[in-house]
Amino acid sequence: MTGRQFLVSRRHFLQGSSLLLAQAGLSGCQTPGELNRFAKADALIEQAIRRGECPGAVWGVGQHGRLLHRGVFGARSLVPVQDAMTWDTVFDMASLTKPMITALAVMQLVEKGLVDVDAPVARYLPQFAAGGKGQITVRLLLTHFSGLQPDLPRVPDWWGKSAATDRIMQAVPVKTPGSSFIYSDLNFIALGLLVETLTGQTLDVYAQAAILQPLGMTQSGFLPPAAMQTRIAPTQYDEHGTMLRGVVHDPTARRMNGVAGNAGLFSTAEDVMRYAQALLDQRAGRPSAFPLSRALLLRMTTPQQPAGQTSLRGFGWDIASPYATPRGERLSHQSFGHTGFTGTSLWIDPENDCYVFILTNRVHPNGGHSVVHLRHDVATAAGEALGLPLAVP
Repeated sequence: MTGRQFLVSRRHFLQGSSLLLAQAGLSGCQTPGELNRFAKADALIEQAIRRGECPGAVWGVGQHGRLLHRGVFGARSLVPVQDAMTWDTVFDMASLTKPMITALAVMQLVEKGLVDVDAPVARYLPQFAAGGKGQITVRLLLTHFSGLQPDLPRVPDWWGKSAATDRIMQAVPVKTPGSSFIYSDLNFIALGLLVETLTGQTLDVYAQAAILQPLGMTQSGFLPPAAMQTRIAPTQYDEHGTMLRGVVHDPTARRMNGVAGNAGLFSTAEDVMRYAQALLDQRAGRPSAFPLSRALLLRMTTPQQPAGQTSLRGFGWDIASPYATPRGERLSHQSFGHTGFTGTSLWIDPENDCYVFILTNRVHPNGGHSVVHLRHDVATAAGEALGLPLAVP
C-alpha cells in the first residue's frame, strides 16, 4: 500500500480537535475559515507523501495560546505492517533531544549554580581535557563551536556507554575551539555525561523528573515501554535487518543503549505542542509550567555563539545557521528551533507568539529522502496563513 492510499481528509483528522485542545489546556477550536487558511501547507505535505519523501506526517501550528491547525496524513508504517498515521503517533525525535532535553537540563544546573557556561568542561569532567580539549567550555559545546568532529566513528565497531565515554574523552578537536561552527553529536553526548555526573542520575531518569513530568508530557521519554509499541512510527532497518521501532534510530545513541545527550527522546505531537506553548508562555512572562527561569530561557533562545561568528546559535537551539531553513520566509529572525534526522522539526517564534512543528519518519523504511524543502515551505505557508510579513534579511 502506498502513502497516497493512506492520505486522509482534513475533515476526518480534525474530528475531536476540541477535545484535544481541552486536554492540552489550550483554548479555542478551529473554524471552517481557519481550516481553509492552512490548505496550502496541508497540500505541500500531501504532495511530499505522493512523491515518496516521507510515508506520512503529523503537523501543527499554534498562536496566542491556541492550536490553530493540526494535520495527520499518510502512513505511520509501511513495512512490515501497514498502519495509517494518527495524531497520537509516537516519533523518534532524534536531535530534537538536544535542545528539548539536554540543553535544558544543563541550564537547570546553571540555575542551581552547579554549572558555569563559560567554565571549561574539564572542571566537571576532568578526563575531557585529554586531546587538547582543556579550554573547551560548556558554552562551546552548547553552541557547536567546540571544534569536535560531527560524530564518533563506528570503525572499529564498539558498543556500550563506557566505550562511547572513553572515545568522547579522548577525542581531538579537528578545528581550533571557538573558531568555527561544526554541528557535532559529540558536543551533546558530552553534555549528557555532564548532567549525569552532576545529578547522579542517568539522563532519562533526570529528564523524566525534572522536565517531562513538570510539563505534563506523559507520552514522552527515552526507552519507550512495550505498551506504546503499536503507536510508534518505525524508522528503518538496522544493520541486522531488523526494523527499528521504539529503538532509537541514531547509531551512536543506539550503541549507548538508547540514552544519550544527542538523541533518544520519543514524543508525540500533543506533547511537542505542550512544550512549545509552555516555552512561549515562559518567555513572554505569562503563567507557565516551563521548568526554567525566564532569564535563563532568554539566554537559551538568543545568540550565544563566540563573538564574530555568523552562524547564530542559542544554547541548544538554532537561530540562524546553515540548518535554520525550517524557519521559512515569514517567521521572524528572533525565532529559533531545531530538526531531527528522522524527519522531525520544531520552530518557535516569540515575536509572533507562534510555533510550527512537523513530525515525520521520513527515513522509513529504507533511509528515505530529504524533507529540508518541505519544512521550509510548510513554515512559509503557515506564516502566510497567519498573516505574517516576509522576514527582512
